[in-house]
Formats: sequence, structure tokens, C-alpha cells
Amino acid sequence: MSVPTATFSFPTTIRFAVGSRHEVASELAAVSARRPLVVTDSGVSTLGWFAELVDEIGAAGYAVAVFDGVWGNPVVSQVDAGVAAWRAHDADVVVAVGGGAAMDVAKAVALMATHDGHLFDYEDEVPGALMPTSATAAIIAVPTTAGTGSEVGRSAVISDDDTHIKRIIFGPHLLPRVVLADPELTVGLPASITAATGMDALTHNVEAYLARNWNPMCDGIALEGLRLVAASLQRAVAVPDDLEARAGMLMGSMMGAVAFQKGLGVVHSCAHALGTVADVHHGLANAVMIDLALEINVEAVPERFATMAAVVGCEPGADGFLRWLGELKASVGIPADLVALGIDPALESRLVEVAVADACHPNNPRPVTADDFTAIFRRSLT
Repeated sequence: MSVPTATFSFPTTIRFAVGSRHEVASELAAVSARRPLVVTDSGVSTLGWFAELVDEIGAAGYAVAVFDGVWGNPVVSQVDAGVAAWRAHDADVVVAVGGGAAMDVAKAVALMATHDGHLFDYEDEVPGALMPTSATAAIIAVPTTAGTGSEVGRSAVISDDDTHIKRIIFGPHLLPRVVLADPELTVGLPASITAATGMDALTHNVEAYLARNWNPMCDGIALEGLRLVAASLQRAVAVPDDLEARAGMLMGSMMGAVAFQKGLGVVHSCAHALGTVADVHHGLANAVMIDLALEINVEAVPERFATMAAVVGCEPGADGFLRWLGELKASVGIPADLVALGIDPALESRLVEVAVADACHPNNPRPVTADDFTAIFRRSLT
């Protein structure tokens, strides 16, 4: 047996504690910033604790401005508006507060406020693409959902306004300098958001573990992240103020995002297609497709499915794990398939086209063809 060779890169400083959001001011001092731009979404900006946080930053002597023009699946025009807000404020640091969309827009704003060209000039794995440099503005991240884990990632996923095609912007300098992970901020989220984002976190851990790239460090993190989500998601959905369950979900979410630097797979390619073609929320798309798409991987890595079944404590083997996924979906209110989600079957060919072009499935444990995607979508649409 040959010994593999690999380069590992793991993330940034994470302060995980109830109340850690109150450390924003001290982190601004650590990066010698004076004029923070808080980037968030239009929902978070209406919450009482958010106003208190902004007031707290101002009371500490910082000139603070808020950009809350983020909603839905983020697009380039939102980034452009954020950059305009940065320049109008003469900002010197980004404070990202919110879920995955706010985190991604915040990263893109930090990049384009300090770099020339168009955002998609920095698209990952495109020949001739530019790389974000150390000039990228510092980012302090305060996550409010347990789903994408974007706060510990080095990429931003932004869609084209016209085509809705998702582009991945990647670079080590997009990684936030510090993450203030406060489980209290996720308490009270609506059940539907908790379920969709939580299933997103689950999908990250599962697909990272199954991805064909060799990375035992990510495998270990993915399995523990899976265990945490499996133990916490139903409680978090059923009891919105269960702080222990919320903490388990927030940690499981970040672990999934760390693990998926190993790669993702077929489920994410299906979800990206649904986001592009039908504007389905990313977490919900993953949630609906996870058991339906993963079935094609069973013959390739049956031992990995058996391990995951043991981790979550369900019936043994791949069949047991896939059945557990379906039961979990039902228990937290996720539609069973695309019919239940209300997707038009006439979109099938376009969904297949976008999924085939997606960058995630090449890391799937077995090759995925257009015929495979057709079978997956057709089974879910009929």
C-alpha cells in the first residue's frame, strides 16, 4: 500500500460561547479598525438583539454603519450595493452577521471593496481567474443560523443576477479572522428555517465523509458533526429555546463546513441546480434531495454508509441509513420529494443540464452522468 500525500488547511479562531457576540468591539480593536460595516440580511436587521449589538459597537467608540441589503440566494447586485455602502462609509472592516447568504455577501464585499475587476474574475477553478490577496478587508463573523457554516469557510457562493447560475469565489483571505459563535442567536428561529438549515449542515457532513478525496482529518470531523446534528436537530426544531440543542447544531454546522473542504458530491449538484433553475433555498434543496440522490453511492462505498448508520444509531447498513434520512426529513417537516415541494416536472431537462455542469459531483464517490441525474430528478418529480 502506498502512503498518500496531502496538504491540510484548517480554519480560523472560533470563540464558541453563549454571549460571544458581545466581543465584537474587542475584536475590532484587535484588527485596529475604527469604521466597521455590518453586513446582514433584511430579516436579522429587524431583530431587537441586532439593534442592541450595533448600539454596543457604537458605544465602544466605533463609527458603525449597517448594510442589510441581503435576501434570498445572494446575487452580484447585492454585493455591488454592499461595496457602495462600504465606500460611502469609508469602512475599514466587515462584520458579517447572519446566515449563509449574509456571510457570502460579506466576504464578497470584503473582496471587491479592496480589489479591482468584476466579482466573477475571482471564480474558483476557472482558467486565468484572479486570487483574492492579503489586501482583502478583515472579516469578523457572527453566525445566526446553523446550516452553511460559511463563517468558517474560505469561499463565497454568489449567483449571477440574470442567469441565476451560482459561482464559487474562493481564496484563503476570504476566511474570517475570528468567528464569534453564539448559540443564543439561533434560539427562537422558526421551525422551517431550523429544519432547512439543519439539514444543510447534515448534508455537508454526510457528503464530505463520502467524498472521494483522501482527508482522514475531515472524515473524523464529518462523523462527529453528523453525530451532533443527528442528536440535536429534532430537538432544535421541536423546542425553539432548547439552548443545548442549538449549540449542538451550531457546532455541527461549523464542523460540516470544515469537513467539506475535502469535497462534496451529487446532492449538492442537485441542490445547486434547484437553486439556479427554481430559486429553491439551498438548505431546503439539500434537505429534499439528500436521501433521493445518495442512493446511487451505496454500491461504491457501502462501508461508509454502514459507518454513518452506526454513528446515528439507526438500523445497520446503507438501507438503514437512507431510511433514517427519510424519517428524519418527515419528522422536521421537509417535503419528501420535488413533487411535494411543488417543482414543475417540465424543469427536468434544465435541472439535469445545470447539475451536470456543477463543480461538486466530480468529488462524488462514483462518477455521476447526465443519465444518473435524469434518473434522480425524474424519480423525485413523479
